[in-house]
Amino acid sequence: MKLNFLTTSVVVLLAGFAFSCGGGEKAAESNTEETASVEAAPVEVSLEDKYKDDPVYIKGLEKVKGSDCTGCHQIERKLIGPAYADVAAKYENTEANVAMLAQKVIAGGVGVWGEIPMAAHPNLTEEDASDMVRYILLLRK
Repeated sequence: MKLNFLTTSVVVLLAGFAFSCGGGEKAAESNTEETASVEAAPVEVSLEDKYKDDPVYIKGLEKVKGSDCTGCHQIERKLIGPAYADVAAKYENTEANVAMLAQKVIAGGVGVWGEIPMAAHPNLTEEDASDMVRYILLLRK
C-alpha cells in the first residue's frame, strides 16, 4: 500500500512538473504566434538612426552640441525654451523660415513661445545659426 501511494505521488508530481514547464505542442504553437506578432509590430526608428548619414543633421547636431542651446532646449521636452520638436512642428522647413529663425537665434527675442526671453547669440555666424535651425527643423514628428 505504501508502494502504491509512493508510485501515485511520483506520477502526479512528474505530471505537474511537465505541465508547469509548458512542454507540449500547444505551448510551442503559442510561442511561435507571440513571436510573429512581436515581429509584425512596427519598429520606431530613433532620430539618430534615421538621420545618422544626413550631412544636415550631422553638421547641425555638432553645432548645437557645441553651443549653449541645450541649457534651455531639449529635443522632445520643453525646458526653459520650447522643445526642438515643437519648433519643427510650428515652422515648415523652408529656406525663408531657416533665414528668419537663424536671425532670431542670433538676435534673441521674446513673445513667440511665452514671456521668457531667448538670449541673443551675437557670436554665432549666420551660417552656423542656419545649420542649427536646419537640424532643428528635421526633428518634426
